[in-house]
Amino acid sequence: MKRAIAGLVLAVLLAGCADDNVQETAVPSVPQNINIVSIGDSLTEGVGDSTNSGGYVPYLEKQLESLDEIKDASFVNYGKRGNRTDQLVKRLKQESIQADIKKADMVIITVGGNDVVKVVKENWSNLTVDTFEKEEDGYAERIQSVLETVRTINEDAGIVLVGIYNPFGRIFIDTDDDETIVRTWNERAAETTASMERTVFVSVETIFGEGSDGLFFEDQFHPNDMGYEQMAGRIFDTINGDPLEELTSHKIVLSNEGSN
Repeated sequence: MKRAIAGLVLAVLLAGCADDNVQETAVPSVPQNINIVSIGDSLTEGVGDSTNSGGYVPYLEKQLESLDEIKDASFVNYGKRGNRTDQLVKRLKQESIQADIKKADMVIITVGGNDVVKVVKENWSNLTVDTFEKEEDGYAERIQSVLETVRTINEDAGIVLVGIYNPFGRIFIDTDDDETIVRTWNERAAETTASMERTVFVSVETIFGEGSDGLFFEDQFHPNDMGYEQMAGRIFDTINGDPLEELTSHKIVLSNEGSN
């Protein structure tokens, strides 16, 4: 009898092992909360947003929470109108900002437009493409400093850098010049993000290109509500899928269905 029982137990165990080899039971992922720090210039503050709710942030929050794998996307907004790259590096030394970045799963940055404005203001009487080309290296170095500072504060957080767009068409005599400048500066920023882990560049220049008059606030510089909504959509489309998993260090694991 003992031998019969032992044989039965062994048969059951072997059957269980065989089933494991044939078919694995999928375990559904539990929706996670993610903490996001948005920091940078007026595009993060939301200048031009009629609701005063943070520009692109509420749209992106809604899109992230539409994913089954995300329960709550909590944003802390540190947008400040007029911020340049050098000023943002200094702000990143503030204890309150560092405390929130340390808790963040992702940090989303908008900066660079005011660096272009600074070049325009300082060289107004003799503004040429060469002037901007001379500033490219310094801009790339400051972008790298911003990203490295964030990474030093939180080595695990994903970093999303949003590129600049072109509201400068009326400034230059040759209308192709401003497009070239914005494209080149964005290329330098994209190269910098590509050299870092869990860091993504989001291009928005095509959103606010030719024929986008309806996306600007009355100052013709900042986005309006529709502009911010499209900006959020571009950020979401860029990070959704595998990039989101990587940016969150696989805290968020998306199902194959619906992910990029």
